[in-house]
Amino acid sequence: MTDNHDRGLQFDLATLIGRRRALSLLGGAGLTLVACAPSTSPGTTAPATTTNGGVLEAIPEETAGPYPGDGSNGPNALTQSGIVRSDIRSSFGASTREAEGVDLTIDLTVQKEDGTPYAGAAVYLWHCDINGDYSMYSDRVKDENFLRGVQEADTSGKLRFVSVFPGAYAGRWPHVHFEVYPSLAEATKAGNRITTSQLALPETTCKEVYGTAGYTQSVRNMGRTSLAQDMVFRDGVDRQMATMSGDATSGYTASLTFAVGS
Repeated sequence: MTDNHDRGLQFDLATLIGRRRALSLLGGAGLTLVACAPSTSPGTTAPATTTNGGVLEAIPEETAGPYPGDGSNGPNALTQSGIVRSDIRSSFGASTREAEGVDLTIDLTVQKEDGTPYAGAAVYLWHCDINGDYSMYSDRVKDENFLRGVQEADTSGKLRFVSVFPGAYAGRWPHVHFEVYPSLAEATKAGNRITTSQLALPETTCKEVYGTAGYTQSVRNMGRTSLAQDMVFRDGVDRQMATMSGDATSGYTASLTFAVGS
């Protein structure tokens, strides 16, 4: 691909270093150092992690990366008409091109730290395409805005995106980015963001998907990294690893329940 993702990774380091410095000052409270996700049954959603006091631990704050499309680093998809949608497979506006790849449904449940649903919270979600390119930034898809969208949580804190399985690009474990806002109104003006984080995709599922047509480059890229080496997930993915169901023919569903601060 044309874009240099290594440059993008270096761009991210300041955010990550700041997070880890803060954690070290707190004595690493609440952080579990693991290289893989906890075991869960297919088709179920892993519960948010709890502390000894029964209060949920908020999902870790992560870098938005160099291609957020939220106005913080160039283009802003959040203020565009059409960004509020569940199906993010195609571009909206001037183009209607559809992203290629294995179908992926992403089911998220947003909770507050007291364990109650965060009804009305809005999630802006985005990820790379089958080639590891990001719409609105990468040369091959600079004029597209697919694989980006905003959804509002219902009274149970649940929301859904319909997408395609992202490819793996050099230097990163397969992942999905998202930002949480207190309301749809705040999300669509890119204001008052609560948190920015990333969802990790399980190795077994990635290997199944990358064995299908179009993902050849992802096989090579994923083979050169691991969760233990990834600059975002190497400090633990217990609150960020998706639970998977489905298959490469009918499509997959990735589920995650997580808590955010109010």
